[in-house]
Amino acid sequence: MSGKHYKGPEVSCCIKYFIFGFNVIFWFLGITFLGIGLWAWNEKGVLSNISSITDLGGFDPVWLFLVVGGVMFILGFAGCIGALRENTFLLKFFSVFLGIIFFLELTAGVLAFVFKDWIKDQLYFFINNNIRAYRDDIDLQNLIDFTQEYCCGAFGADDWNLNIYFNCTDSNASRERCGVPFSCCTKDPAEDVINTQCGYDARQKPEVDQQIVIYTKGCVPQFEKWLQDNLTIVAGIFIGIALLQIFGICLAQNLVSDIEAVRASW
Repeated sequence: MSGKHYKGPEVSCCIKYFIFGFNVIFWFLGITFLGIGLWAWNEKGVLSNISSITDLGGFDPVWLFLVVGGVMFILGFAGCIGALRENTFLLKFFSVFLGIIFFLELTAGVLAFVFKDWIKDQLYFFINNNIRAYRDDIDLQNLIDFTQEYCCGAFGADDWNLNIYFNCTDSNASRERCGVPFSCCTKDPAEDVINTQCGYDARQKPEVDQQIVIYTKGCVPQFEKWLQDNLTIVAGIFIGIALLQIFGICLAQNLVSDIEAVRASW
C-alpha cells in the first residue's frame, strides 16, 4: 500500500461559513425589524383590530419595517440554513431571490431615469397625500417631521393647506390655522428646547418674513438638489450594494456547484 488516497471534490469551508456567518447577521436583523414593526402595531392597537390597517389615509411607516424585515428574514433563513446544512434547494432559492431583488432595483433605477417627470408627479402626490393624514398617525407624523428637516411641504409651505388643521380657510377653527408643523421652522442652534408652536400663523406673514421663520422651499426640489450635489456618493452606494448582491449570488452558486460535485462523486 502506498498510503495514497483518492481526494475527490470538496465543499469549500471558507465559502460555506462565510455565507452562513453573513446570513446569520442578516437573519437576526430581519427578526429585529419584524419585532419593531409588530411592536409598533401592537402599541397602536392594530394587532387587536386588523381592519384599522386601512383606516390611515397616508403611508404607515411600520410597513417599511415589516416588508424590509420580512425580506431580510427570508433571505437570511435561506442563506444561513442552506449553507449550514448544504441544502442546494435553499441556496438556489437564496440566489434566485437575491437575483430578483437585484433585477427589480435595476429596473426601478432605469425607469426612474427614463420617467423622471412621472416619478416627480408621483412623489408630489405621495407627499401631499401624507400631509393630509399628518395628524392621523404618530409614526407618519414623526416621519414627515424627520423629512422636513430643511424643507416644508412637497413644493412649498402652502401645501399644508391640504391638511384640515393647517389650512387657511375661514371655517378652520384650529389654532394651527395658516401655520405649519414645527419641523418646517428654521433651526436656531442656540435653542436647547424645540418650540413646537414656532409655525403658528407663519403663512399669514408676507413671504419675505416667512423665510425668516420657516423653510419655504419644498422637499421635492430640495431632494433633487441634494441628489445633484451628491450624485457621486449616491451612485457609489448603489454600485456597492449591487456588487454585494452579485457577490452573494456568485458565492451561493459556487457553493451549490461544490455540493453537487461532491454528491456526484459518491
